[in-house]
Amino acid sequence: MEISRKYKRTKKKKILKRVLIICILFLCVFIGYKGFVTYSELNKMTNGEEIDSKLRTGKVDIQKDPVSILFLGLEDYATKGVNGRTDAIILVTYNPKDKSFKTLSIPRDTYVDISNYNVTSKINGAYSRGGIQTTIQTVENFLNVPIDYYVTVNFDGFKNIVDEVGGVTVNVPFDFWENTDTTPRKKIYFTKGEQHLDGLEALAYSRMRKRDKNNDFGRQERQRQVLTAILKEIKSPKSILKTDTYAKEFSKNIRTNIGMRDALSLYSSLPKEINSHIEPLKYDGENKKINGVYYYVADQKSVDDISSEMRNHLGLKVDQVGKATQ
Repeated sequence: MEISRKYKRTKKKKILKRVLIICILFLCVFIGYKGFVTYSELNKMTNGEEIDSKLRTGKVDIQKDPVSILFLGLEDYATKGVNGRTDAIILVTYNPKDKSFKTLSIPRDTYVDISNYNVTSKINGAYSRGGIQTTIQTVENFLNVPIDYYVTVNFDGFKNIVDEVGGVTVNVPFDFWENTDTTPRKKIYFTKGEQHLDGLEALAYSRMRKRDKNNDFGRQERQRQVLTAILKEIKSPKSILKTDTYAKEFSKNIRTNIGMRDALSLYSSLPKEINSHIEPLKYDGENKKINGVYYYVADQKSVDDISSEMRNHLGLKVDQVGKATQ
């Protein structure tokens, strides 16, 4: 009788051991598959066009050096994905040593010289004229700040990404409404206070300008809110099980010149509470009508101050043009 019980216990242990081994193998296959899909999809995203910064004499190391990244929201649905204009232009400098960010949202109507085209116009037209390289050079010439990397995302991609992370929560500054970008258009109403938004709502929230007394600057603040909310969701523990899903969406709608290894390194170095590490910047100016068109004409002293602050954050001297000091 005793032998029979020992035999049953031994057999039960063997069965449990086999089940445990099968579960571990299944988990390894599951993680391996997600890792393979994530890597393959992100590799598509990080194969963006290479750029040539006129303010660098050497390549920076994103894993240890302060770097700059230009984020561009593309309004290209009217041109079926060809060129289009930059509806959002955000320059970010990041110092990995203290994990600090400085962000500058550039009003799209800013009056600047468009590089290589001998024309002075709105900065958001640089992309439609010469693509990413012309945009990079135009921003560099305007601010005297080197741009190391860029990230572009189109409107559809923006909405899909917000939906994939489960929506974002923002703090609405005041009551307002905005039309959707769909056909036919619909009004979306936003109420002061905390509000959870899906992709369609987040895009409308980010784009509204006419009903904001702060015009482009209020719009820029809302764009920063949504961007940091997306990053917060991606960094949350629950995102681990959806890395492959995120990667598929990113690869369809985002392009960047940040390599795969550097992108993963940058992602892992980001602080959990990103908002507390960000310092938003803005330059002064005034709206002016020039040749029948309204522009935002920046105050040069204010632009110079912003330039000095961002260059210092990158480890560059105010009057230095070249590789960041280590």
